[in-house]
Amino acid sequence: MLTISNLSFRYKKRNRYILKDLSMELEQGKIGIILGKNGAGKTTLIKNILGIEKPESGRILFDDMDFVKLPRRDKAKLVAYVPQTIDFGCLSVLETVMTGRIPYFGYRTSDQDMSIAMDIIKKLGILEYVYRNADELSGGERQKVAIARALAQSPKLMIFDEPTASLDIGNEQIIVKEMIRLSKNMNVSILTSIHDINQALALGDVFFLMKEGNIKYTVTKDAITEEMLRDIYDADIRILNIKSANESGTKKIVLGGYL
Repeated sequence: MLTISNLSFRYKKRNRYILKDLSMELEQGKIGIILGKNGAGKTTLIKNILGIEKPESGRILFDDMDFVKLPRRDKAKLVAYVPQTIDFGCLSVLETVMTGRIPYFGYRTSDQDMSIAMDIIKKLGILEYVYRNADELSGGERQKVAIARALAQSPKLMIFDEPTASLDIGNEQIIVKEMIRLSKNMNVSILTSIHDINQALALGDVFFLMKEGNIKYTVTKDAITEEMLRDIYDADIRILNIKSANESGTKKIVLGGYL
């Protein structure tokens, strides 16, 4: 379980705090969604969890291990990151996925590393691209390769930054389904920031609603209200409950007030 307690961060001592006394918990195997308008501190929070930035105060724990003090190699065995902008360089799909095994091998890869990488490639349905340059693939396939590389680390926590921001609706659905599969079938915790609230509602188990550098609300999908969303986005937002054609019950649809 990811546990963050009283986290505060600012880029310089005299600057304002970007994160202030922030606390949150994400259970193992759950999908956590960070929601908030631009400038709320979402990306800065992710950078602190990954160790790209170091908090001024507070604790970041995973299964009671201190993430801030944990050596980089050990941290890479627990948490993997799938960025919004992906650049694979001149590597093939196989070579790219194998880089996810770096925390585990020394000077050379083993048969086990290769077996793990190939198994992930097959499960994600990208075997036909295995020897192609990863940078030459479509947006959706590139995102799959990035997920495969992250999975090769055998992480307990995967962090995504706007994973579907540059994808068409078909590839969006593929990635959302893949994230749900990772959570439910492989017991991987997922933490992601998403701008599209309706997509977030289709994906998330728990929602962290950020405003001015703090988590103002921690709620499940059913507990999200119009008042909460209006508060964190400073916008007129409406929630409609509609009957799903393929499922029993209803689901939430979020509309901007101008519609």
